[in-house]
Amino acid sequence: MDLLVERADVWAADIQDRPGGLAEVLDTLREAGADLQFIIARRRPEKPATGVVYVTPLQNDREIRAAAQVGFNVTQSLHSVRVMGPDRPGIAAELTQKLAVGEINLRGFSASVIGKQFVAYIAVDSLGDANKAMEILSKV
Repeated sequence: MDLLVERADVWAADIQDRPGGLAEVLDTLREAGADLQFIIARRRPEKPATGVVYVTPLQNDREIRAAAQVGFNVTQSLHSVRVMGPDRPGIAAELTQKLAVGEINLRGFSASVIGKQFVAYIAVDSLGDANKAMEILSKV
């Protein structure tokens, strides 16, 4: 199967848990020209009135400067691998099974299908695990 497997730097920022909190930081990135491929936002129950947003990619100095202005930093504790390829039934099960056999513990897994293609973001705990996951998935 022809899969595109690559590392993806994930950027994170705290956001205010209120209407428009997410829109404000995303608008700043849009104004800087960011063409985001992946966004996850959620509340932080351990920190009332606060949420967190994760995005990828930020690709140039202008985007990174704008991101820094609204509190984004590249995450040091979350390492991500992006996998893209032709969709078919069971592809997520196959990918996660290969990683399990390779003893890769997943921190997170998100996937979506658009048309006939799927994209998955696989979060792991270390750069070593990300590199190993890429090696495993490159052979699928």
